[in-house]
This record gives sequence, C-alpha cells and structure tokens, in this order.
Amino acid sequence: MASAISTPLAGYLADRIGRRRLFLFSVSGFVLTSMACGLAVNLEEMVAFRILQGAFGAPLIPLAQASILDAYSPSTYGRGMAIFGVGVMLGPIIGPTLGGWLTEYLSWRWVFFINLPVGALALTGIWLSIADGAGEDRGRRFDLAGFLYLSIAMGALQLMLDRGNSLSWFQSTEIQVEAFLVILCSYLFVVQLLTRERAFVNPEIFRDRNFSLSLVLGFVIGLNLMATMAILPPFMQSLLGYPVLTAGELMAPRGLGTMIAMAVVGRLVGRFDPR
Repeated sequence: MASAISTPLAGYLADRIGRRRLFLFSVSGFVLTSMACGLAVNLEEMVAFRILQGAFGAPLIPLAQASILDAYSPSTYGRGMAIFGVGVMLGPIIGPTLGGWLTEYLSWRWVFFINLPVGALALTGIWLSIADGAGEDRGRRFDLAGFLYLSIAMGALQLMLDRGNSLSWFQSTEIQVEAFLVILCSYLFVVQLLTRERAFVNPEIFRDRNFSLSLVLGFVIGLNLMATMAILPPFMQSLLGYPVLTAGELMAPRGLGTMIAMAVVGRLVGRFDPR
C-alpha cells in the first residue's frame, strides 16, 4: 500500500532534486528499513518498518525505466525494456527459493538482512553510471490536495479488499467507511485532475491511446500475476503442508518462463510491429 501511494511521487521528486539523488536516497532508505525489519521485535514495529520500506522502494522501478529510456534510442526501446524485464524476473526466480533456504536454515530475519549487500552493489552502480544533475523542473508546485485524495482512495481500497472477507464485507462498519472514502476521494481526485491547472497527475497523458490502453492491459496482467504470486506460498505452506524451502522452489519456474519470454520478445520487437 505504501508503494502504491508513493510511486506517483517519483516523477515530482525526480524533477525537484534530480534522478540520481532520488535514486541514491531511495536505495539507502530501502536498505536501512530492510535492516530495521530484520531487527523488529514485534508486529507493530514490523508493520511500521514495512511501510517505510515500501515508500522508499516505490521510486526505484519508474526511475530505472526512465534511465533505460534515456540510454536507448526509440528504435531499441523494446530491447532495453526486455533486458530490464529479465533482471526484474530474476527476483521471482531467486527470491522465493533463497528466502525459503534462509528461513529454513538461518532465520526469517535474514530475508531482510540479505538486502544489505545487494543494496551496496546498487548504490555503487548508481553512483558510477547515473549522471549527476539538478531537477529539470524545480519550480513545479506540488498538488498536495490531489496527492492526498489519491493516497486516501488507494489506501482505503486496499484495506477494504484485504480485510473485507474476514469482516463479512459490508456488514462491517469499517468496510462501509472504507468504501465511502474510496468513492468520495476518487471523485475529489478526478475533479482536482480536471479543474486544477497543474494537477498531481497531468490529464494530457491519457490522450495517448497507446498509453491508456497499456495501463488497462498492465492492470489486468498485474491483477492475475501478483494475486497468485501472493496467494500461492501461504496456500502451499498452510493448506498443503509444504516446507518453506519447497514452496520457494515451486515458485521459481514461473519466473524462469517469464524471463525467457522477455528475452525472446526483446529480439522480436526490433523485427516486427509490436502490435
């Protein structure tokens, strides 16, 4: 939820302080909060540190994609994004298996501590490869109202969907309140979007048909991929009784298939019409 709320901030912050500084700040914060998660002594601390971890980690993917688009020419965008996708999919391949091994033989805390050496490598790579520079639009005003409306709507929607099943849905006052907040803040955000001169999200970008359609397709794909990725591990461990390591090993082939497909598509995009 923290990642979803913080991701739209990436563009504004990059314009204000520069992409490299935001990159370094985000990776540093993500690593430090990962260490804090590993040191947490109760559920409350874990939730608090996970919120911060999500907030710091949110800018990383849009910043990485923007950097790739700067490094490649328009004719090779497909290949660049495919290479990026292969790297992204190494996580779902290695992560569940490595996480299962660490939990089984060391401690669940090492699932978070393992981010320290990875983060150090990331910081070194960013420092050496990303150009330093100030933000491109430092005078841009921040639409606080639009950001708050969007944040509340997204947060309330996530809570409603996450807790609805255990609270008998709309028989619960909490779910009713969250649903009301989703409707109200979504409406206020759209009004702000259409009436404010420089809204938090520029409505002009939705005039691009390819962009709007890609959002719809991305939403549908994410709904299928992410939902099953979140549900399968507890299903295998809690209902099927599989050990943590076995559950991790069973999750790995899925990421391998996606990674191979991305590598193939990266070559095809340059030869065929992407449609």
